[in-house]
Amino acid sequence: MSNLEKLFLQIQNSKVIDSNIPYSEYTPIDLSVSNLDLMEMDLRNPILFEEYIENHLQNRNAKVAYGGYNEIRNLYQQNNHFNNSEKEERNIHIGLDLWIKAGTNVLAAVDGFVHGFGFNTGKGNYGPTIILKHELENEIFYSLYGHLSAESLEDIKIGTLFKKGEVIATLGNSIVNGGYASHLHFQIIKNIATNTSDYPGVSSKSDLDYYLENCPNPNVILKIK
Repeated sequence: MSNLEKLFLQIQNSKVIDSNIPYSEYTPIDLSVSNLDLMEMDLRNPILFEEYIENHLQNRNAKVAYGGYNEIRNLYQQNNHFNNSEKEERNIHIGLDLWIKAGTNVLAAVDGFVHGFGFNTGKGNYGPTIILKHELENEIFYSLYGHLSAESLEDIKIGTLFKKGEVIATLGNSIVNGGYASHLHFQIIKNIATNTSDYPGVSSKSDLDYYLENCPNPNVILKIK
């Protein structure tokens, strides 16, 4: 275990979704290829997919559905953003998704400065995205918040400090978030290279070892049980 991952374990009471919702109202969700319910659904239709998420939450008396780290999904099939006939398919999710209605507040997981932001357009992409830079005991890492509302980018500036738990954005709907049901894609990144407003959130099988090392499970910080 690296020094940074040891520091992650020490972080307490960190949330990235509306602080008024306790973890007792979170429920896991399986969006992997093993979920047979999804095989009969047109995953390209955000309305149908949102109904599926809402039913999942209602049936479990929950407000947030979470999961997806290192999960193989069919969600990205027939999407040019992830599939190119000349390249290997990318279908393994390397962030943590938190599914909840559009407009929900998004919070800084740890004290950090705005490293970059942008509107990553196109079906299957992040839509509005913010990346924060963090430093813990001289260890630097980044957190990515994807599928935000367009309004979240209106007044944001590079270098702005957000304290842990402070509202940094709100969630967007399918019109702006790449065509998905409303959710937050939350990802931890060790080495971000030259990226400022984007970073891969889905990996191919051949690149998976690198991305799992460079992008640890975000639940190490959030500690959702």
